[in-house]
Amino acid sequence: MKLEELKIIDHNIDLDEYLKFYKYVRDNMEHPEWLGTFTKEELIEILSNNGKIFNYYDGDILVSSIMYIPIAKKTLIKHNINHDVSEVCSLGPVMVNPKYVGNKLQYQMQTMFDNYVKNLCKKYIFTKVHPDNIYSIRNIEKSGYVFTEYYVSHDGPRNCYIKEL
Repeated sequence: MKLEELKIIDHNIDLDEYLKFYKYVRDNMEHPEWLGTFTKEELIEILSNNGKIFNYYDGDILVSSIMYIPIAKKTLIKHNINHDVSEVCSLGPVMVNPKYVGNKLQYQMQTMFDNYVKNLCKKYIFTKVHPDNIYSIRNIEKSGYVFTEYYVSHDGPRNCYIKEL
């Protein structure tokens, strides 16, 4: 399946639908702790600070989603990232509907994401992945991300990665 075959909605996101999708994906994961959590209020905050959610649909079925999160200076400091805050962004949750897993959508969305952030003049992408989530780790390493540190967040253990564009 090609990402281009799907309909994209990346503005006026229905956050209730997004959170329902988030819960559906999490509830159908063998290891739901691999996917962090967001409240509606946190999503509103992210979107109001120029964050962006990209939802992909097959007809009316929400198939996959990826999130752009502007990075805060305190995050750079916490993770010892010595780049100007204007040059760095964060790759947020990447989710695929369980019925569509195996179509390489995560990797395709990451490629789209790279192009999106390049157009925003970003030079680096920061992200966190649960250390046992070998599927996501393979995808991000294949995309050129480099491991920087192991970190324990409120969502549990995470490996931190950065990619230079």
